[in-house]
Amino acid sequence: MTIEARPLLQRPWSRALSLLLASPLALLLLIHPAAYLDDQGRYSHSLLMLVMLGISGGFVHGVGFDPINRLWRLLLGPACAWPLLILGYLVLVEAQ
Repeated sequence: MTIEARPLLQRPWSRALSLLLASPLALLLLIHPAAYLDDQGRYSHSLLMLVMLGISGGFVHGVGFDPINRLWRLLLGPACAWPLLILGYLVLVEAQ
């Protein structure tokens, strides 16, 4: 029996990290979207769009789906999703 060596970003711990980063942001965005309002009571739609792309990528990677198309693999992979998820947490801290 041979064991395949998985790439670093396809291991179970990295997929769990993607889900752990994406889930709280998604829940907060769905349940309490006012948490993302700035001091003037406005949303930064361009930043929220990037954060939602990161949340989507976190869920896609977290559940174990690997897109075949290179563009989707890049956009929905952890290399793109993790920085956008961190951006989401920074936007949330800035809004508070």
